[in-house]
Amino acid sequence: RYQRAFENVTDQIFFEFGRTTIITAGILTVLFYRYWILGLILLVWSVVYVVIIYFFTQYKIKYDLEKAAVDTKTTGYLADTISNNINVKLFTSYDAEYNGFKKLTDKLFKLRKFTWDLNQTVEGIQGVLALILEFCVMYVAVRYWQKGLITVGDFALLQAYVFTMFEQLWGIGRQMRSLYENIADANEMTEVLITPHGVVDVENAKKLKVINGGIVFDQVNFYYRENKHIFKKFDLTIKPGERVALIGQSGGGKSTIVKLLLRFMDIQNGKIFVDDQDISQVTQDSLRKAMSLVPQDPILFHRSLFENIRYAKPSATKEEVIKAAKLAHCHEFITTFPEKYDTLVGERGVKLSGGERQRVAIARAILKNAPILILDEATSSLDSESESFIQDALKVLMQGKTTIVIAHRLSTIMQMDRIIVLENGKVTEQGRHDELVKAKQGTYQKLWEIQAGGFH
Repeated sequence: RYQRAFENVTDQIFFEFGRTTIITAGILTVLFYRYWILGLILLVWSVVYVVIIYFFTQYKIKYDLEKAAVDTKTTGYLADTISNNINVKLFTSYDAEYNGFKKLTDKLFKLRKFTWDLNQTVEGIQGVLALILEFCVMYVAVRYWQKGLITVGDFALLQAYVFTMFEQLWGIGRQMRSLYENIADANEMTEVLITPHGVVDVENAKKLKVINGGIVFDQVNFYYRENKHIFKKFDLTIKPGERVALIGQSGGGKSTIVKLLLRFMDIQNGKIFVDDQDISQVTQDSLRKAMSLVPQDPILFHRSLFENIRYAKPSATKEEVIKAAKLAHCHEFITTFPEKYDTLVGERGVKLSGGERQRVAIARAILKNAPILILDEATSSLDSESESFIQDALKVLMQGKTTIVIAHRLSTIMQMDRIIVLENGKVTEQGRHDELVKAKQGTYQKLWEIQAGGFH
């Protein structure tokens, strides 16, 4: 709606209001010069007309805003239902979704009809004002003609002026109502556009230069809501080239550490350093170029497999893309498709399985070859056989890189240099697998027993 509204508002201001202003000013100037009383009548009528239209549009705009909001809800509800079509089928909720959508469309219909009725009402008022103007001008003109003060030619010119004025101001009434309707349509998107970014680069920010890849969290305070702190004076040091695993219960802060490191959010207090460089003082682009992230649920573009893999390194050659795909064990399933690397993956990669999407994400990380590697449950969607292949690829990928691995399956992190247990935003345990598994009543030891021994 914003694009359409912007175009309409621009057209109305430059091509409608501007033209009407020039024509009206010209007619009033001529009339005041020739017959000032007729000019005054036309001026007073124009002012009254515009004031009435203005206050009417001010009254109507609240309904236009409400209509735009309901239109947004209707579209959102429809998009939500379509994207959750599997749930609708599984829970046999077609009737419920249909009725929910119907309620919104009924409300939108009523609001649209109400605003249309308001427009027709004001059109009627404009017609009455036009009759009043015509009567007043005709009365004065006839009296002037009877006294011989104006000629028949003047009389005809006056009528032409009246019709032209009325035509212009009738149009301005519609344009003014349309203007406010478009402003209402653009309102929501305008709020989005003028909202400042939550994370911005400082003035004259420098580019991050990563040589070793050391990471330090120094006295970090962070919260999503003021009454719920995730980290309080949190400290964590990851040595250059160290392979670190983060484990713990959901909500303990594992994924938050990754988001803060990538500056998807800013901390409230403290500092985060990469190779002794405060990440808040460097550009976000340079920070993220130094890191490769393989998320738990990779999202792909509705483009070819080749384009999706090369997205990590646009300058990569076809040979480099295929090499990365082979290391990530993508090549095997890609070559089974009729169009191979030119196969379109669908929106968000829906034409691929979860494991296939994850292998494509790993291929991107291999191709990017950044000095800092982050794996967020990177093998969670893989079967055991595929996982064993990927583990071999990841071992190669991790060489010489500072690596952070978030995992729930402890079998995937046994070979890490250090395992960190996070609970409620605090480090409660850390060490190698063989050290932690011996700690009596330790969180890691309990989790290992559950996963290794199964549930009884």
